[in-house]
Amino acid sequence: MSEPPPDSTPIRKSSTYQAHLKKFWSGNVRLMLILLAFWALAGLGCGILFADTLNGFKLGGFPLGFWFAQQGSIIVFVILILVFCLVMNRRDLKHHEEIEDEENQSGGGI
Repeated sequence: MSEPPPDSTPIRKSSTYQAHLKKFWSGNVRLMLILLAFWALAGLGCGILFADTLNGFKLGGFPLGFWFAQQGSIIVFVILILVFCLVMNRRDLKHHEEIEDEENQSGGGI
């Protein structure tokens, strides 16, 4: 067995770093729960639970409830993936900027 390479990155254990990390991950979990709720509403709600009501409307010649069950929930899922990627990219940049600002203020080591 080979030895693991020496860790060249400093271990960050300061309370401000831990606070930033906790805030970052709680926001990530909140975002995922919100997007999953939208997906459940579109897939289960519009495709199954509210299908009879939505079938009174037509989209492209098909009842709207049928359309959501067949195509709409998939399209909503793809849109939610796009939203997740865009929001997470913005959150990651903000998180890294906060960490870099904290490192610069504390003299390089957290």
